[in-house]
Amino acid sequence: MSRTILRGRVLSFHRAPDGIDDKDSYLYLEDGAISVENGTIVAVGAFAGAETGDAAIIDHRPHLIMAGFIDMHLHYVQSHMMASYAGSLLDWLNTYTFIEEQKFAQQGHADAVAVDFYDALIRHGTTTAVAYCSSHPRSVDAFFAEAQRRNMLMIGGKVMMDRNAPEELLDTAQSGYDDTKALIARWHGRGRGLYAISPRFAITSTPEQMEMARALVAEHGDCYVQTHLSENDAEISYSMELYPEAPDYAGIYEQYGLLGSRTLLGHSIHLNHRETAVIAETGSVAVFCPTSNLFLGSGLFDRERLLKHGVRIGLATDIGAGTSFSMLKTMDEAFKVLQLRKQSFNPLASFHLATRGNAEALGLAETIGSVAPGRAADLVVLDARATPTMRMRMGSVETIVEELFVLQTLGDDRAIAEVYVAGARAKSTLGGL
Repeated sequence: MSRTILRGRVLSFHRAPDGIDDKDSYLYLEDGAISVENGTIVAVGAFAGAETGDAAIIDHRPHLIMAGFIDMHLHYVQSHMMASYAGSLLDWLNTYTFIEEQKFAQQGHADAVAVDFYDALIRHGTTTAVAYCSSHPRSVDAFFAEAQRRNMLMIGGKVMMDRNAPEELLDTAQSGYDDTKALIARWHGRGRGLYAISPRFAITSTPEQMEMARALVAEHGDCYVQTHLSENDAEISYSMELYPEAPDYAGIYEQYGLLGSRTLLGHSIHLNHRETAVIAETGSVAVFCPTSNLFLGSGLFDRERLLKHGVRIGLATDIGAGTSFSMLKTMDEAFKVLQLRKQSFNPLASFHLATRGNAEALGLAETIGSVAPGRAADLVVLDARATPTMRMRMGSVETIVEELFVLQTLGDDRAIAEVYVAGARAKSTLGGL
């Protein structure tokens, strides 16, 4: 049995930090050793006390080793249309998104995009993501096949949408159910893949399709549910026109039994008090997508209010309305959004959320998100001196908390020195690097 020891500074969170001085919330080793066997972490501790034996030692000093980043909401099928200009969410969908997604009907297109997408994730240090595919089953096959090839833990699903989109993208209530059920059978639990039942949002699903989504959730309780909620004022108004009997936007999903501990609600910006309460009561997750929300002018996520009411929160890039694959950039923009809200988001909180916090939101904290025995060796190696500007700033940095803030404020894919997926090097083995 081969064993590898990764040497470097090690940071891993035990729980959400209570504040910027909460040193008990994390493990930090100045000279740590992470012992990996068969893709799993088997020991973590000081290098001086490690049993090296015949293990292969990879020395990453002085870099920082953490759990790989987790992205809770993005659209892999939109990765080729990032940075497309539009004035608002619904304009953006109609002008660019739906046109781009129609390409996934073409033979071979999904396979090519999937390769580019996974390369981009790895370059930016993301080892797990939750993705929307297009309405075409072949887009889902490409997504999971590429994840399996790279041995990555990925979550995704075909969007179900039977109205208010181009005819070429529409399924029907029945075909959306049939396709999703077949895809769950094909991919859920195969390798490290997990499936997300994905009614796109209320605007693009009829009540009949929502009923089919309810049936899928009842039949496959171990799958996730992902959809969009309260991103934009016009979207909310239109949703309520389509579902006038619902008490509010969240109530649409509630009445079809789609809220629960495995439900991921992208955006969740403009929530009333009843919606906030029902999201908290059902254990659903509100997913904060700061770069997307700023890009489309959707609004400012109210983290403090949601936490106060017991809502679980995740963090995500939301490619392609999101403007970067980097969770470092996402943390940076989250900080700025919350500054505008007069709310604190210190670097311990942001790095916790991008790793263990997102793993907890997915119910996967015993599998990913931490550098600890028994967890998958999905890891990122961070270089806080990756650029001249970062090196200049690091000259006066004295603490790990200060270093984290430099990484999230000034870092990008250049700060990702290496990535490990199930213990295997992933970034340095990419072509073109």
